[in-house]
Amino acid sequence: MNNVLVEAKNLVTHNLRTSGIYIAFIAIIVIFTVATKGTLLSPENVTNIVLQNAHILIMALGMILVIVGGHIDLSVGSVLAFASAVSAVLVIRMDMPWWAGVLAAIVTGIVVGVWQGFWVAFVGIPAFIVTLAGMLLFRGLAWLVLDNVSLSPFPREYREVASGFIDPVFGVITVGEGEGLKGVAQTVDVFTLLIGVLAVIGLVVSSWRSRRTRIGYNQPVESMTLFVAKLVAVAAVLLAFAWALAYNRGFPIVLIIVAVLILVYQVVTNRTVFGRHVYAVGGNLSAARLSGVNVKSVNFWIFVNMGMLTGIAAAVFSSRSNGAQPGMGEMFELDVIAACFIGGASTMGGVGRVGGALVGGLVMAVMTNGMQLMGVPQSTQQIVKGLVLLLAVAFDIYNKRRAGATR
Repeated sequence: MNNVLVEAKNLVTHNLRTSGIYIAFIAIIVIFTVATKGTLLSPENVTNIVLQNAHILIMALGMILVIVGGHIDLSVGSVLAFASAVSAVLVIRMDMPWWAGVLAAIVTGIVVGVWQGFWVAFVGIPAFIVTLAGMLLFRGLAWLVLDNVSLSPFPREYREVASGFIDPVFGVITVGEGEGLKGVAQTVDVFTLLIGVLAVIGLVVSSWRSRRTRIGYNQPVESMTLFVAKLVAVAAVLLAFAWALAYNRGFPIVLIIVAVLILVYQVVTNRTVFGRHVYAVGGNLSAARLSGVNVKSVNFWIFVNMGMLTGIAAAVFSSRSNGAQPGMGEMFELDVIAACFIGGASTMGGVGRVGGALVGGLVMAVMTNGMQLMGVPQSTQQIVKGLVLLLAVAFDIYNKRRAGATR
């Protein structure tokens, strides 16, 4: 009987760790929807949330690997500014093609990643110090490259990267004559709805396979009732999200970029040797070395990857901003790091998932957007974000202590 109670207790703890962030995310959506009288989930606002936070989600994909590997990167905001500055100088000042600017931003991020990865992996300087120095260094280079001035505007093609939408592929559905904005019939993009349905199908298939795999390895899983309830809740959110996009302007181009990166990094973290090595290094460094893992190589490529994704985020953000400014990207590291910790990453390394980081980023995005719609002062917004980050880390430490006490 005692064994049954212990197993049940461990399963509840496991469910809370794996499903708690999703429950919290839905609760936050409900709270801010009520507080903003439905404005939060209006089609226009849902689209704006995607466009305004795509760069944070992209960088969170890289930061989760950094944190899982047992490191931290404080320089992402400055690197984004530096990469954006390089792109702007080439496209706006030197009149080069728009794609050259996008490529330059990505290459700049990779070069920065190589630089920081070298100091962390091969010289042995802690990532905290290297990236703190990088925060100052690359912010200064952003000012230097821009010659202390802002550059704008980018050509239309460059702006389309973050602000453009896919033309209707399968046509549109007209929603009632005389409905919609200003009494005009509203159209709904069929392609966007189809993508939403396919996303739900993919979620169900992936979750079911993951559950069967865990059962096969005798690992704890949630009850079938909770499993189905979680899938239904997430599927409802995805379909509502797809409907909002379809009802407004259709499928954003930047969402394709984010979606492709999510799929790639799901595979990298779950099905590649490199992904397993990252978790091994962050989980137990000594054991990883004894197992033959090339720790220096893993740490190096973690930061190269972070630099590349920051370069992509720089192209996206400068596209949406329609220019580059020396001060852009300030405090972005807060949102990116907070997204990972809120999404379940451990401060000790070795724990964290791509899906959790994305949900954590969306939690921050919805909170920020909701508070802005409510007219909450910027100072109060920063206080709330700080408290949420602190509570997320405290929850992680609390769970670790409970797990240690039950062994």
